[in-house]
Amino acid sequence: MLVGSVLASYGWYILFSCILLYVAIQKLAVRLRAWRQRQLDQAETVLEPDVVVKRQEALAAARLRMQEDLNAQVEKHKEKLRQLEEEKRRQKIEMWDSMQEGRSYRRNPGRPQEEEDGPGPSTSSVTPKGKSNKKPLRGGGYNPLTGEGGGTCSWRPGRRGPSSGG
Repeated sequence: MLVGSVLASYGWYILFSCILLYVAIQKLAVRLRAWRQRQLDQAETVLEPDVVVKRQEALAAARLRMQEDLNAQVEKHKEKLRQLEEEKRRQKIEMWDSMQEGRSYRRNPGRPQEEEDGPGPSTSSVTPKGKSNKKPLRGGGYNPLTGEGGGTCSWRPGRRGPSSGG
């Protein structure tokens, strides 16, 4: 009789507390398994120092190879820069010699033009371009907001009033 009255009064509370207790136990069991697995993994790594040493040596060797490759690339780049500087210096000397002899210096058409450091007037005559006599693309009466002067496509705002929505 006592058990029946307790179940009748607090039955739903007991049922929900049992369900919450079951869910909490399941969550804790998953975390406990993960914690044990981490402990076993840590124990394995501590017990095998040879593997750790080999891994570190391989990493150091890979870093050394990468550094050597980088150094080789830097040397190639420096050599290329030296060759370019030598070529520029040789061209400047040729230009100076040709100017001293009185010949005009003509640049190679394939090369980009650099600033001329040599004395004297420029050998090319450049005339400033005036405004070309091209026809404008659209007429003077074109206004995209009104739709006047445009082609077949025009936009018109909708009617004002309560039927416009929004």
